[in-house]
Amino acid sequence: MKLQVTGMNKFYYETLQRIETAISELEIETDCPIQRIEAVVHHILECLSELKEYVLKRGFKNTDEEIRFFKYQKPVIVAKLIYYNAIYKIETKKPYGAKPIRKYLKKELKKLKRFFDNNLDFYKYYRSNNSFLDEKYFVRGNHDIKLWLDTYYFQSDQSFSTSHDYKVAKIIANDLIQVYIEDQLYNKFQKNKSKAQKKLKWTGSKVALIELIYALHYQNVFDNGNNDIREVAQYFESAFGIDLGNFYQTYLELRNRKMNPTKFLDALREELIKKMDEQGEK
Repeated sequence: MKLQVTGMNKFYYETLQRIETAISELEIETDCPIQRIEAVVHHILECLSELKEYVLKRGFKNTDEEIRFFKYQKPVIVAKLIYYNAIYKIETKKPYGAKPIRKYLKKELKKLKRFFDNNLDFYKYYRSNNSFLDEKYFVRGNHDIKLWLDTYYFQSDQSFSTSHDYKVAKIIANDLIQVYIEDQLYNKFQKNKSKAQKKLKWTGSKVALIELIYALHYQNVFDNGNNDIREVAQYFESAFGIDLGNFYQTYLELRNRKMNPTKFLDALREELIKKMDEQGEK
């Protein structure tokens, strides 16, 4: 059955369109995200005030129209208000530094999870598109204390609220907030991580690297020596993007070298001591 876009439906869709248009325009016009959010919140509040005035003046034709409004229409707009208000709080309270930010964002995700856990039964009802309790949930003045009402409901204007329309708005908003936080938490940090983890290229000789690998391996510096030389060699090949070939054969040649079998390691030691001495003289 196609929904007729007249009366209440027409006014609702026009209001929603105005909000979405304003958000799109502000995305282009305002560079500062905090100022943009403030402007969006102000605009949504104005539109909600107009919607409330329209509802109180006109009323509803029947119970079905009232349920549709408080279950499917008003929550969409209120969800935008909850979402932008939440983003405003997240951005203005965000600490400095990568680790504190990560910890802070994970804490915000836990808050969303807590809301989900505390409202699991209603989540199931709403997500399953059930309707057998709609007259209790989405008709004004029909609240039932046995249905675990939020304190918010008793503080709200009950001429423009039902016991569960705000909860629906929270569900919609929390989905959006979760996407926002996860994008901040994972995509942003993954990009930074990718930049930070630029692969280094080994520009010394393969023989020198093999000499270093064997020295580190025999010193048991990797996993307390609980691995074989092949694992260590493969790790270095992957890390430095180099093919060491038959590294065991190269090691045998190093071991059998009559003059200075640890040429590279000796050079490392000498260069390090030289730099230490030079820095100590400054």
